[in-house]
Amino acid sequence: MKNLLVLLTVAPLMMLASCQTNLSPETPKDKHNVIRTIHGEVSWYEIKCNGGTHTASGIPLQDHAMTAAHKTLPMGTKVRVTNKRNGKSVILKITDRGPYIKGRVIDVTKGAAKELDLLNRGVGPCKVEVIVKKENPEASKA
Repeated sequence: MKNLLVLLTVAPLMMLASCQTNLSPETPKDKHNVIRTIHGEVSWYEIKCNGGTHTASGIPLQDHAMTAAHKTLPMGTKVRVTNKRNGKSVILKITDRGPYIKGRVIDVTKGAAKELDLLNRGVGPCKVEVIVKKENPEASKA
């Protein structure tokens, strides 16, 4: 009788949990194809560190913008930067050049650093994924 009572209590909860998992929204990882992965250190910068108010692409630097600096990736490239310490990630657009310190592979804006929980440390291990948006198979049929 005890086992039946436990089963009747636990089974509906398990079914509810599985329904919630199926209804969860897509994550940024679901919507993009990774074409290249780079590992190294991420750091952040802000307007007063930039030596000016414009990025190498000519776009004004904004501390809250979701943009980044990379030495060689083409301007406008989309990347997903993941903080390896906590797993937090953010999708950014390359609009500037740098960083120029050995071991650092990307500089992110102060706003992106906040999303990555990187503000206090300043520098941390990261994974940078160069991404392209997945094509919608339904859209190509039209």
